[in-house]
Amino acid sequence: MEGKKYCYKYPHPAVTSDCVIFGFDGLAIKVLLIQRGIEPYKGKWAFPGGFMQIDETAEECAKRELEEETGLKASSVEQFYTFSDVNRDPRERVITVAHYALVRLSEVKGGDDAMSAKWFAMNEIPSLAFDHDRILRMAVNRLKERICFEPIGFELLPEIFTMSALQNLYEAILEIKFDRRNFYNKMLKLGILSEAEARPKDASRRTPTKYRFNAKKYAELKQKGFRLEF
Repeated sequence: MEGKKYCYKYPHPAVTSDCVIFGFDGLAIKVLLIQRGIEPYKGKWAFPGGFMQIDETAEECAKRELEEETGLKASSVEQFYTFSDVNRDPRERVITVAHYALVRLSEVKGGDDAMSAKWFAMNEIPSLAFDHDRILRMAVNRLKERICFEPIGFELLPEIFTMSALQNLYEAILEIKFDRRNFYNKMLKLGILSEAEARPKDASRRTPTKYRFNAKKYAELKQKGFRLEF
């Protein structure tokens, strides 16, 4: 598209992409934030994101900005809402396409126009720049909706995990406590878990069984969808 010029009869807004990245430390949901190194809101915390280039999609922009500002590469991000309030950005008329992704926790480092990057627990998140507090609330609601209709865990848990770890994840997202036996039975009935290793014959009853996700069945159920009720 190099060399092409564009003329429009009507004024048009700038477009950005922002990323809400969720991780899990075994007990709590974490959210990735960057500390802005430029105005407006210099020094304030916000989501990784930035202006879309003329030759990229919103998803490509989201992935690029995420890597530039945190060093984190996301294999996929999902659009969940477009924020278009007229005065949401003090610089100019800006529409942002918000994305979210679930990733395993990894080290991050601020780059480009981000002073720093850091994982925050949900109860530790500071006041955010722009309308990012609203974006966060909608992203959390989207995650809570998704967990009831799609399996979640493959992107957040280690390859091998216990049923307790999976229960901790669901409880952290939904902010409720489950009956242990009821949760275990429902997860096993989904058919997406396989025992990671045979239990030693001399293992005590308290030794937890270790599981891994069956990638094929996980993908099939994710495509098909379901309704999870407790």
